[in-house]
Amino acid sequence: MTDVPNTSPVTAAATTASPVVFSSPTPSAAGHAEGVSNDEFRAAMSRLASGVVLVTAQEPPLDPDDPRAPRCEDVGMTATAFVSVSLDPPLVLVSLREGSRMDDLLAEQPLWAVSVLAESQRHIAGRFAMKGRVSDRLLFEDIPYTRGEATGACLVGGALATLECRTEQRVTAGDHTLVIGRVLTARVPSADGGPLTYFRGRYRHLG
Repeated sequence: MTDVPNTSPVTAAATTASPVVFSSPTPSAAGHAEGVSNDEFRAAMSRLASGVVLVTAQEPPLDPDDPRAPRCEDVGMTATAFVSVSLDPPLVLVSLREGSRMDDLLAEQPLWAVSVLAESQRHIAGRFAMKGRVSDRLLFEDIPYTRGEATGACLVGGALATLECRTEQRVTAGDHTLVIGRVLTARVPSADGGPLTYFRGRYRHLG
């Protein structure tokens, strides 16, 4: 029969055994000390349906004083983390992966635009979600767009709504940057069709 050690305070104090050390939770392989893994977090958040937008901005020329320097280049990025923040003043927020091309661009360029994509524009969302591309110039070639009066950024034709914004604040949040912008113009150019949505890792439409 195995003896059960006496763990009363008196006996414990009299023993010479090493004290018990309570360590803090060990970070998981995904790096979360609280116990939730990246996969668990992604799976939970994938159940939250969201709209899909195209964020656009103009990359300024390398040397604006040199007429021979390359002209401005249009840059676009598909985003699902886009929300309204305030009505007075009108503010919106978009979440950008830290160090992404759009994050680096909006750190220098305060003017940008958002096109709320329609369900028929899934191909646009997929195109601008591709990783590792060097230039966005070719991606805009066969997409109808106009230039925003306030920002000069591309506004996608057929979008359910378009907004032009000026950055008011940038907030670092984990591995993302939250860009808060004041809305300079807001238009509803198309009332036809439903919104493009993103749910459980796929683009979808209502109904």
